[in-house]
Amino acid sequence: MTTYEVPRLSEEEGQILVRIARRTLEDTLLRGRVYEPDLEALPPALRRKGASFVTLTQGGNLRGCIGSVIAHQPLALDVRDNAIKAALADPRFPPMRPEELPYTDIEVSVLTPPMPLEYRTPEELLEKIIPGKHGLLLVNNGYRGLFLPQVWEKIPDKVTFLEQLSLKAGLPMDAWRDPNTQIFVFEVQDFHEKRTGE
Repeated sequence: MTTYEVPRLSEEEGQILVRIARRTLEDTLLRGRVYEPDLEALPPALRRKGASFVTLTQGGNLRGCIGSVIAHQPLALDVRDNAIKAALADPRFPPMRPEELPYTDIEVSVLTPPMPLEYRTPEELLEKIIPGKHGLLLVNNGYRGLFLPQVWEKIPDKVTFLEQLSLKAGLPMDAWRDPNTQIFVFEVQDFHEKRTGE
């Protein structure tokens, strides 16, 4: 895993990313074209390479979530690309339809680089994980599963969290206990779409 510096974004910069995601969905679903943000007009932090996840919800229920673990392009473009994938390419859901846009909420998460967590036993792993703060990436023999820190809100128990993460990776529920399993931790800054009247 490569390391890179992740600037702390302001709320204003985060809201720009959310607006990029919204405009992307509008252009993709309503106009059939790919939105091209004007990079030169954006704050420097959004032009730097960054890794992001875009989460789409409807009435509090997940509608799509796709992202990047490693930064490979400007953050603004990463958000744009992941917004398209979350709407159209999440294998858990059918492609989003234009009429769904008005009641779809957008959340953008900007990730720090994933860092390997050093531990010797499953018990030590449980001690080192910080619920609510750490997102986790589980890697085992080519299989990978990732949970953003926000998932702790739905799965607050550490063991259950790791079991569900193992299953998400396509592995047995107890794969997190396998000595060959690697766990990486990361943190996020998450930004929610501000609706009229908020």
